[in-house]
Amino acid sequence: MAASQKKRILLADDQEGLRRLVSVTLGPEEFEILHAGDGEETLQVARAQRPHLILLDVAMPKLDGFQVLRQLKADPTMASIPIIMLTATGNAQARNVARELGAVDYFVKPFSPLTLLQRVHQLLQSP
Repeated sequence: MAASQKKRILLADDQEGLRRLVSVTLGPEEFEILHAGDGEETLQVARAQRPHLILLDVAMPKLDGFQVLRQLKADPTMASIPIIMLTATGNAQARNVARELGAVDYFVKPFSPLTLLQRVHQLLQSP
């Protein structure tokens, strides 16, 4: 698939190992994977590259995932981008906050990469 036809996914997580695992699972042949290692970089990449989907870690340096989610959803040019939260915190309160702020899903680490891939496909299906 040509690079211009690939859906862009921004993978924002401060753990390089997780970024590598998710990138391999999603497959560079099918998606263009963009990376960010902290909250500020996530906002910069999102604004510059306009991804079709964002996978966003909650616990990141500089700005946490909830702060990033809040800013992205407040920006009319990015508010419609679906965001899946990735976190080690599985408590109901954090899940509720994520949904209230506009996240479409919430994956607790460790999660099944194949389950994440299925959810990504659901969200990025062409109409």
